This record gives sequence, structure tokens and C-alpha cells, in this order.
Amino acid sequence: MEPAAWLTLGVVLVAFVAIVKNWSPPDVALLSAAALLALTGVITPADAFDGFSNAGMLTVAFLFVVAAGLRETGVLDFVGQRLLNGAQSERSVLTRLAAIVIPASAFLNNTPIVAMFLPITLDWCRRRSVAPSKLLIPLSFLAILGGTCTLIGTSTNLVVHGLMIKAGMPGMGLFEIGMVGLPYAVVGVIYLLTIGRRLLPQRVETMEQFGESRREYLVEMQVPAESRLAGKTIEAAGLRHLPGLFLIEIDRGGDIVSPVDPQEKLRAGDQLVFTGIVSSVVQLQQIDGLAPVDKAADLSARELTKRQMCEVVVSANSRLVGRSIRDADFRAAYGAAVLAVHRAGRRIERKVGDIVLQPGDTLLLQTPSHFARAHRNDPAFYLVSDVQQWRPLRRHRAWIALPLFVALIVVMTTGWISTNVAAALVAAAMVYAGCISAGEARRSIEWQVLITIAAAFGIGVAMEKSGAAMAIAETLVSATEGAGPIVALAAVYITVSILTELITNNAVAVLMFPVCLKIAELSDVSPRPFLMALALAASASFMTPIGYQTNMLVYGPGGYRFGDFLKVGAPLNILLGVIAVILIPWIWPF
Repeated sequence: MEPAAWLTLGVVLVAFVAIVKNWSPPDVALLSAAALLALTGVITPADAFDGFSNAGMLTVAFLFVVAAGLRETGVLDFVGQRLLNGAQSERSVLTRLAAIVIPASAFLNNTPIVAMFLPITLDWCRRRSVAPSKLLIPLSFLAILGGTCTLIGTSTNLVVHGLMIKAGMPGMGLFEIGMVGLPYAVVGVIYLLTIGRRLLPQRVETMEQFGESRREYLVEMQVPAESRLAGKTIEAAGLRHLPGLFLIEIDRGGDIVSPVDPQEKLRAGDQLVFTGIVSSVVQLQQIDGLAPVDKAADLSARELTKRQMCEVVVSANSRLVGRSIRDADFRAAYGAAVLAVHRAGRRIERKVGDIVLQPGDTLLLQTPSHFARAHRNDPAFYLVSDVQQWRPLRRHRAWIALPLFVALIVVMTTGWISTNVAAALVAAAMVYAGCISAGEARRSIEWQVLITIAAAFGIGVAMEKSGAAMAIAETLVSATEGAGPIVALAAVYITVSILTELITNNAVAVLMFPVCLKIAELSDVSPRPFLMALALAASASFMTPIGYQTNMLVYGPGGYRFGDFLKVGAPLNILLGVIAVILIPWIWPF
């Protein structure tokens, strides 16, 4: 090898070690490596940063905004809540998750899908006293499997697609990779429902965290006249097993229904009295069909986007002490509405409006966005703090967000417009239509992922120009000499599969792309089978938590250990590898 090739491999190795050892975040390590290779003359500065304009990388950015628009309008939340409502067992939950997570991940970025279903799955575990470790690894794996079914299912497919176009060959069709991805998904679901389910750990210590004593609030909601919940039973309305929340009674025109039977039918005008923790009260406010009893808090979806939720503790010197919440008139005094009340040590038996405030009472308020800043030093309160879980949904824009997303899929399927242009137009339309604000759109983009992808492009160019890719390709071809291209394909799949468990999947895809081209050239066969193997192997990361973003998302909440992913994921990796090596040459002949 030439000195430039040795230098490139040395820089890549250092970046690789820095990522594995957690000395540096992946984006910083790879960006530094690309800049260093430009500084030493291995590549030009233009080569080093050309990835920031790559069509695949930009499409990933736009799809982050599209997914966030569906989340902010409550579309994903609605689907998720309806999905698990009524599930009675782990197998039932896994089956339902597979039915929605795989199709959703096929058309949306995996990370926001898992981020959305994570709290929903944890809530179900809490209600049923099931260890989250039994469901969160499968949740991540299902999202990964769904991502292998379409071009836009995962950023890795888009990156390989962009590289293929740049190399002068046809890119992937929307459903092309799904010819192997769909069998992947079917086999993966069967594995998770059978062998994989038995290998999942039981993390008792995680479940014990659910038993911690937490501050409980008293909160009232009502069933409006036009509510979709009127006429439904408590169980059918999804109000029976709300996590951390208990329905104490129903006030029906002065008649008190208590205890509340799960089969009790709701009527328009019913006032429901709950007790629960902050996160559950937040969730209660977002249930479509319920409204706060306090008219000051009963706002339109548009108005809610301008509001905040705060916790305040009433001080001993407050003018509020000794006055009922109704008489205190929070709307006139603070522009706020009282949603719930907590009093340490005992449950309050009165309705929220009738509660006479005492020093130390904690109130959950719906406030203007500037409330916390304006009243931080108000002597009426010991403490004022924002509730971070509060995220008002833009349900009034759901009817726009869903058709926009469907239009995106149709346009991509038919090929009327290029993938990146279609994604950009729909992302912009989401912002202009009010499905998501411009600020939220910017925050929804995972910049670390994009920088990692873009920087890896520069390193990929260095691997090719320096001759390092050719040297690696010759080594793999020599090792499989005489065995035929199928063995070389298997060697590529195994190499990529191992590397993607240690560093990010997108980086591996970019680094190995020129190697795959050289292997095909040396073997005198079509490069397409090798590139499909590259995309599939880089996407199918199951053996470590650091190989894929969704694995990292569930790592902490599931109480997992590093080896849990290897135990459950290694058999699945091997199984899918065998399927890939069999199907790829048949679908994309050499």
C-alpha cells in the first residue's frame, strides 16, 4: 500500500477506537478524521465536506421533520395508544407492536418511532407489573426490521442510495430492498415471539423503581357534550389502566358514582375525579374526548400551543392561603388555570374548586409561556418550575399532517419527484400548515446523526483515493479465492455486520461502499448484490447497544446490561445473515 493508504487506515483506526472507547462522540471523531485527512492532503477540502450536500443525508434531515410533524399533531400518539389498549399479555403486546412499528418504521425514521412507543410500552408494563426488559429490546429490534423494508425506512439505506447515484449507477427503488427486508421482518417477528422471548432478561430492579412513592395530585376532568367518549364504558374509553392514575369517582349531576365499575358507561357532562402522578396528569390532559373542568383551561388546540404547564408550591405568606381555588380566581390574578392539587400526607376529599389552600400545597397550573420567568421570585410561592413532560398536541392539524405523509409515500412510490425533493416539500408544508413550528422542526433534526453521516462520506472518499479500499478488497477476495462470489458476499456481510456493532451503521456503510465496489470489480461481477448486502448488514444491528440509535434509546429504560443485546441479538443476526446470503444472489444476480 502507498503511504497515503496507511495514513488513511491509521486515522480511521484512531477514530474507530475513540468511538468504541467513548473517548469522543461519533460525529466529532469522524469530522476530525475527515478534516485531518484533508489537512494531510489525502483528500481535498471539498472531498472532506462534500457529504454535507449529499442527497441521502439531506433526505434523512427532512424525514426527521416529517416524523416530528406526525408526532406533534398526535397522529403517532393516537395510533400507539389505540394499539396497546386492551392487550393482556407480553405476546399480545409484541404482536400488536409488530403490526404497527414495522410498517411505521418502513416509512419513517426509526428513532422517533421508538421514542414515541417507549413511554407507551413502559406505561403498559407499569400497569401490568411486567418488567420492561421483556419488551423494550423487541421494540427496538422491530423498528430496525421495519427499516429494512423500504428505501426510506432507515438513514443507512438512503446513504447507500445516495452513494450509488453518485457512483453513476441506478439508485434503489422505494420497495427494492424490501424483497429481502420483508422476509427479514417476518423471520424476525417469529424469532422474537418464540426463541428471542425466552432469552430476554427479567430485570426486577427496574420494576422496583415503579414502586417508589411519588407525589399524587387530585385532578378533575369532564366529558363534553360532543365527546367521542360519551356512551363508552370506562374500559373501552381507555381510562381503566392509566399508568399512575386512579379514577376515584364520577360526579353525574350531583349523583356520585363510587367505586367506579370498569363497565360503567360515560355520559356527556360527567365529571371524573382522578388521583395520579404528574406524568399521568399530563397524559390525561392529552386524551381526546376529555376536557378540564376549569373553563379557563379548556382551550382550543391552537391556543394550547401557546401555553405551558407549571408546578408551584404555595408559601405561608401567600394571599392564597385560606381561600378556595374557585375564590382565588387564578385566571384573573395570574392568567393561569388550576389543573390539579397535591397535599402531602393525605388524599383531599373535596372537588378541586372547593379546596381551601394551605401552605405547602402543590398546584399544577396551565399558564402562559412566560409564567415561570415572571413569578420565579413571587413571595406567593416557595417554588415555581416548568413541567418538562408537557407537550400540547396540535390535533387541529392532524387532518393536514396525515394526508401530507400519504402524499409523500405516493410520490416516492411512483417516482414523480426525487426522494429528497419530495421529503423537503412535505417537511416545509408541515411547517407552513402549522403541524409543527419552525423552532420545533429545527429541534427535531438529530444533528449528531447528520454530521456523522456527512463526515463519513469524506472518509469514504479517502479510503477510495488512497488505495486503502482496494487493499481491503484484495484481502477479502484473496481470502475467498476460488470459492466464488457468494462466499465473497458472505464475507462482506459478516465484516459489515461486525463493524456496525462497534461503530455507527451509517459510518460503516460509507466506509465499506468503495470496498464493495472494488470486490465486485476484482471478481468481475455486478456490484449491486454486494451493495444490497452492505445496506442490509449495516441496518441489521442487534448485538450491541452502541451499533444502532434505537438500541441506545431502550438501553437505560429497560435496565439492560451490555451482554443482553449479544444474547438476544446474536442468533437473530446469524439467522438474518443466512437469509441474506441465500436471497440476495437470487434477487440481484451476479
